[in-house]
Amino acid sequence: MFNTAAIIIILASAIVLFRAIKGPTVFDRILSVNLLGTKTVVILALIGYIFERPHFMDLALVYALINFIGTVALLRYVDKGRLD
Repeated sequence: MFNTAAIIIILASAIVLFRAIKGPTVFDRILSVNLLGTKTVVILALIGYIFERPHFMDLALVYALINFIGTVALLRYVDKGRLD
């Protein structure tokens, strides 16, 4: 079960990585990197659940918050040219 989920997530990440490299606009690239971060959060949550390590869930939550804040800041910088 875990192997199947891991293979599906890895294949989906490869497709997203292709979009991050080849994206037609900068917004496509930013959103694909955000999606890679989201997939990382899912992998951390799966690892925490499978190996019964609750601190991985905390790590996943912190990484999700950092991913969200970084994406918003980057989109704002690209849109306006500044962060304020």
